[in-house]
Amino acid sequence: MKLDKFDQHILDVLQRDGRINNQDLADQIGLSPSPCLRRVRALEESGLIVGYRALLDAKRLGLTLTALIHISMDKHTPERFSNFEQAVCVLPEVLECLLITGQDADYQLKVSVRDMDHYQSLLLNQITRIEGVTGVHSSFVLRQVVQKTALPLHLSN
Repeated sequence: MKLDKFDQHILDVLQRDGRINNQDLADQIGLSPSPCLRRVRALEESGLIVGYRALLDAKRLGLTLTALIHISMDKHTPERFSNFEQAVCVLPEVLECLLITGQDADYQLKVSVRDMDHYQSLLLNQITRIEGVTGVHSSFVLRQVVQKTALPLHLSN
């Protein structure tokens, strides 16, 4: 899908405020409401906009510990990777699962838990019990410096 400056501007605004109403969005990008709404619907139907979500405060929910876990697998087969990915997808604590290269690990997980006891339980009772997991290295987030959900868009003038 070819994006013009209006589409890019719509995407930029919606990434910052997914709850904006169509009238306000149209005003911000310089279109009337009807063509603005048609463009938003086209962006949704094309699959470029995949959803709208609320961002929650983990600490206020009691999730005070964030960890990055590097996972090493015993075999590099599609079946082994598929099994691992299916197993971690159902764990609510797993926020991200990335298949990576250039490390001694095959996967990086980002998890959010209440405390160290919760982390230990998740690690020992769930993650290390997944067939094929041979190594686990954990890092704990001390402070989040940047948190973005908006993808960089190159808006042309």
